[in-house]
Amino acid sequence: MSAAPLAPLSLADVARVVGGTLVGDGARVLRGISTLDRAGEDELTFLSSARYAKELLASNAGAVLVTPDLAEAPGRCGNRVVVAKPHEAMLKLLPQFYRMPERPFVGVHPTAVVAPDAVVDPDACIEAFVVVKPGARIGKGSWIGPHCLVGEGVTVGADCRLVNQVTLYPGSALGDRVILHAGVRIGSDGYGYVFQGGTHQKIPHVGRCVLGNDIEIGANSTVDRGSLDATMIGDGTKIDNLVHIGHNCRVGRLVLMMAGVAIAGSVRVEDGVVIAGQVGIAGHVTIGTRATLAAQAGVIGDVPAGETWGGYPARPHKDVLRGYAAMKRLPELLKRIDRLLGREPGA
Repeated sequence: MSAAPLAPLSLADVARVVGGTLVGDGARVLRGISTLDRAGEDELTFLSSARYAKELLASNAGAVLVTPDLAEAPGRCGNRVVVAKPHEAMLKLLPQFYRMPERPFVGVHPTAVVAPDAVVDPDACIEAFVVVKPGARIGKGSWIGPHCLVGEGVTVGADCRLVNQVTLYPGSALGDRVILHAGVRIGSDGYGYVFQGGTHQKIPHVGRCVLGNDIEIGANSTVDRGSLDATMIGDGTKIDNLVHIGHNCRVGRLVLMMAGVAIAGSVRVEDGVVIAGQVGIAGHVTIGTRATLAAQAGVIGDVPAGETWGGYPARPHKDVLRGYAAMKRLPELLKRIDRLLGREPGA
């Protein structure tokens, strides 16, 4: 998914593209975009929060996008474009500076194996060593990268991108404009066993895994199929690398999940939830609409809509902060108790 550099832009061109106000040398030539601390003299950077204003002091950037309230923030760089939302401006500029990856061809590579009854749109791209099983359907404009497996009866919508080595188990379904990065596994069996006859007997998982539109899933993440029904992920949800979603889960629309999240079976994650890195969620709980789970939270019960929870076991974030503050005071309190009891500290 890497992008190749394009021709440089002048700072005046940058201001025109983003509709911002130019301050400084409009003829300054810029060849790329980087962060405040790493940008060079021929690169553009951005400052959208006063929290990072100190980094502008030492930045070697050739130009900077800034919000109106930070337009006069001190720094070496005097070439600026003032724009209300620098992050959104970056979305317009990145395609101007970098060539986004494009399909290498349209059609099916000679080394790909496509079942006779699979339906592949003529406008799709099927790269080298792809396997498309019987009954699968691949939509218009979709791009299936090298060594991907599209299982039996799988549906891939229009304009999807499977980067490489992606596996879609039988019965999985993808909507339109879905991006699956390297190593993603969709529709693998869930973790379900019954202890019988002295051994753990596997429960066959015969449900499906259904993804909506405009979903992106990061490298080496897995989504299990349902046991009887379907595991489902709603439109617009974005999932980071190394995330596990268990069988029978229902993930709503516009959910954000960061790296290392692990969700047990039959969890309901409602619309607009934000789940930070390394959160663990026990089975059969509900995370309410627009709730936020702080990093490394351990969730063992339902989380109300709109609330921010953290810690282990997860609880309202304000309670977590009070607990941390109390723990910092604990050593001094123990010393005071020792003095009151006439004991040696730590005895």
